Amino acid sequence: MSGIDKMKNKAEELSGKGKETVGEATGDRDLQAEGQADQASGNLKQAGEKVKDVFK
Repeated sequence: MSGIDKMKNKAEELSGKGKETVGEATGDRDLQAEGQADQASGNLKQAGEKVKDVFK
């Protein structure tokens, strides 16, 4: 389960990076902010997974 969660979190981070890039290219600040939020969420979840792995 942990491996699947890690992949989902990484996908969320990459999706956020894509949204941020498109937002920058089109001048859409809302999309850019949404992308940054997705990246932050993915990074936070990945950090949580790493903490769980340490205590296994």
